Amino acid sequence: MLRKLLIGTALASGFAFAAHAEDVKEVQMLHWWTSGGEAAALNVLKQDLAKEGYAWKDVPVAGGGGDPAMVALKAMVAAGNPPTASQMLGYTALDYAAAGKMGDITAIAVKEGWDKVVPAALQKFTVYDGKWVAVPVNVHSVNWLWINKAVMDKIGGTEPKTFDDLIALLDKAKAAGVIPLALGGQNWQEATMFDSVVLSTGGPEFYKKAFNDLDDASLKSDTMKKSFDNLAKLVTYVDPNFSGRDWNLATAMVIKGDALVQVMGDWAKGEFHAANKTPGTDFLCYRFPGTDGSVVYNSDVFGMFDVSDDRKAAQAALATATLSKSFQAAFNVVKGSVPARTDVPDTDFDACGKKGIADLKAANEKGTLFGSLAQGYGAPPAIANAYKDVVTKFVHGQIKTSDEAVTELVKAIDDAK
Repeated sequence: MLRKLLIGTALASGFAFAAHAEDVKEVQMLHWWTSGGEAAALNVLKQDLAKEGYAWKDVPVAGGGGDPAMVALKAMVAAGNPPTASQMLGYTALDYAAAGKMGDITAIAVKEGWDKVVPAALQKFTVYDGKWVAVPVNVHSVNWLWINKAVMDKIGGTEPKTFDDLIALLDKAKAAGVIPLALGGQNWQEATMFDSVVLSTGGPEFYKKAFNDLDDASLKSDTMKKSFDNLAKLVTYVDPNFSGRDWNLATAMVIKGDALVQVMGDWAKGEFHAANKTPGTDFLCYRFPGTDGSVVYNSDVFGMFDVSDDRKAAQAALATATLSKSFQAAFNVVKGSVPARTDVPDTDFDACGKKGIADLKAANEKGTLFGSLAQGYGAPPAIANAYKDVVTKFVHGQIKTSDEAVTELVKAIDDAK
């Protein structure tokens, strides 16, 4: 309670943390990693920095897939008191860089050869105007199914290869009295699931045109209409209490066997890991049916702010630690994601992690690595927010038909451009 009160007080005062010379051996980090799996992963970095003599000042802001954290960050930056670094997604780092608020860690990047080991798709979001302004922490992909193996065995289910297979599997769970689909009724979760539905329904080229290129004809097409129809089918398999549920509570439903499957990014695997569950024995990880061969990704990055000179050594230590091979392996094993550098061996990763690393490599080479629109990597934040708004209205019945949903989506994206 005291911790919450302190964070609330800091929010109210614009996060007016003073930066004094004596604070030079401290890293102040704003983030939204507050679930069990996420906190365990972040602890790896805290320990690495502690070995180098740096204290860790935690500024956690829970909820909403990071939206409340970004509100808090805006207040800190506006007050002239930016953190050493902040967790952020996609275009947010570029927006702050365009506003002149980010630091320049290019010297570290050049010395350590980041450009040779970080995929070009990630560099698009960490380099601005030729300068490195952020460090990628991981690569998450969203087009996954997470399945309770005991429930799967009980209902005699097999890996669904098509969308129709998935519906048949959900029907089996329903007939067995198990909640078929665990979902948290929050806009970012619903839109994250819809990313996979659109890729499955329309294929890789359609996803790219619609959700990365924002091609008008694709957005208003019959394929998009069918995607909304397929989303509507999925929503019929959630339990009545799904509205407002946090994502990790939906994951817990699958872990406990109260539900069969969750469609979620691979941060969900961090929760299975924290619960001491093993892939192949306790749970199964499959690509969302119809999306194998493609990866819809997001990447957590640490945006490095333009801090005073007495804080730059701590910032440099954080940057180096974050992209070190040892941290990239140790952190991502716990987090459920895969490394943000391509030269980290998969030795320490479980079966799902090994598949994730192999899938990323293949998608990067084939040109089927696509930014998640729901997660802020497909298009700038205003468009991503407009997208999430339309999807959640459709899921919760405020938009009644797929025809209406397509019309509203096109209008919302046009208005947000």
